[in-house]
Amino acid sequence: MTSKLKGMKKNLTNYGDQEFSIFLRKAFIKGLGYSDDMLEKPIIGITNTYSDFNPCHGNVTELIKSVKSGILSSGAIPLEFPTITIHESFAHPTSMYLRNLMSIDTEEMLRAQPMDACVLIGGCDKTVPAQLMGGLSSNIPFIQLVTGPMLTGSFKGERVGACTDCRRFWAAYRAEEINEEDINNVNNQLVPTVGTCGVMGTASTMAILTEALGLMIPSGACAPAVSSERRRIAEKTGVESVKIAQSKHIPREYLNIKNFENALITLSAIGGSTNGLVHLTAIAGRIGQKIDMKKFDELTRDIPMIVDLKPSGIGYMEDLYNAGGVPRILYEIKDYLNLDVMTVTGKKLGELINNNNKWKQNIIKTKDNPIFEKGSIAVLFGNIAPRSAIIKQSAASEDLLYHEGKAVVFKGLEDLANRIDSEELDVDKNSVLILQNIGPRTAPGMPEAGLIPIPKKLAKVGVKDMVRISDGRMSGTASGTIILHVCPETDENDIFSIIKDGDLIKLDVKNRSINLLIDKDEIENRISKKSKTQFTKRRGYNKLFMSHVMQADEGVDFDFLI
Repeated sequence: MTSKLKGMKKNLTNYGDQEFSIFLRKAFIKGLGYSDDMLEKPIIGITNTYSDFNPCHGNVTELIKSVKSGILSSGAIPLEFPTITIHESFAHPTSMYLRNLMSIDTEEMLRAQPMDACVLIGGCDKTVPAQLMGGLSSNIPFIQLVTGPMLTGSFKGERVGACTDCRRFWAAYRAEEINEEDINNVNNQLVPTVGTCGVMGTASTMAILTEALGLMIPSGACAPAVSSERRRIAEKTGVESVKIAQSKHIPREYLNIKNFENALITLSAIGGSTNGLVHLTAIAGRIGQKIDMKKFDELTRDIPMIVDLKPSGIGYMEDLYNAGGVPRILYEIKDYLNLDVMTVTGKKLGELINNNNKWKQNIIKTKDNPIFEKGSIAVLFGNIAPRSAIIKQSAASEDLLYHEGKAVVFKGLEDLANRIDSEELDVDKNSVLILQNIGPRTAPGMPEAGLIPIPKKLAKVGVKDMVRISDGRMSGTASGTIILHVCPETDENDIFSIIKDGDLIKLDVKNRSINLLIDKDEIENRISKKSKTQFTKRRGYNKLFMSHVMQADEGVDFDFLI
């Protein structure tokens, strides 16, 4: 039930005397110079996720200034407060391990402090889903603002940007196609400004999906982090936050499965990060909505992919912004969408889609002239993946989408690091690389190690792609014929856990299958000798994580938070 109290009277600290509680609160807030008249106005919280460890959020301080301008001009008080922030490259063992912690922090701070609505500011991969998860669980009005993508750099006249080009140049360096001077020079150009990755990675995907869900102002997803338009978006978001505070427009009360269907359809249409599926599942779970993997595949199987961005295309996020951004994407796929769903603006999605941005461009295609014909992400099932596995087929090699090959098995990340580049490794271009034990618990945190590197001895002779399978994740900036999110993870998965070197693996994406091809009696014999993995639950958050984290098809959330 929504509280009738507002502003400074919300969420009072309990001293057993409500009048004293508000008296004490006002006494302290007046230390910042607020008058009694100001303290009668609505309060809008603003999450400050700035950190020197998070360059994706390097513009947060400036965005907060613009958000505050919008809030103050609309007659409310802006109060910023810090929460956990996570950067993909600076979080050990992986940012996914900390996503649920950030969601808890966000939820509890929204619940604990007096605010009538909140502006959630995030950008890097796991921060936006964490904020949406926490925001939905807190049950107050909120609106999302993203930090925006970085601009591109230039290396020897070639346009480059994080992080697809990070992986491409590193692969070239491993293959000895470029030298140490080149790799050091390109390293200076891959991230030329603050902001999130400038390709269709997880950060860009989640920004676009948030707008498609209806939790962001129109055109809020794609403007570059360092642009003046990003500041104007922040100001408009501040204005909108006051409106949702006054109307008590709570996302938990207007979001439904149709909003999530729109986001899933959009995920397929943009060739988005496979991480988007895990995050949407977790976000939906916070309001009791179930995203079924088989139904997702059925829903998106015929959705054309229309956005020409790396890693599945050639463009960058600044190109997508110049092409019209999310409003133009939604216009092109409107025939597939639920247009009657409500958005944070108080308007239905169909009211926000128009034909006003049909200028000439070459990044957003039409449904009749797609980049990839249909179903950019496919869901696979089989004895290896009884609950599901996924592949981003739009970023895979077409000739490997049907493939039989002998397994080369790595038991974990340490085993992979020790042997992948060994000259003695028994591997050829037709082999199937298997990486076990990088699931939600076993790594822990399901790291983005699914992009198993091509063994150096094969890279040197020009092998660019191989079939690779794991129970982990892959960065949205990466490409290749890579099967991810094998579910359940290794220790709970009898078949996946008993694969040995030389076993025959069959991948058939068209028929949505992935299987180990060995005799049934041999499978049963191996399973009978299998020992259960024993996990060490150290202390604190790790103990909580290991005790309660769920599998990939459930969003890797904690079982007590859904």
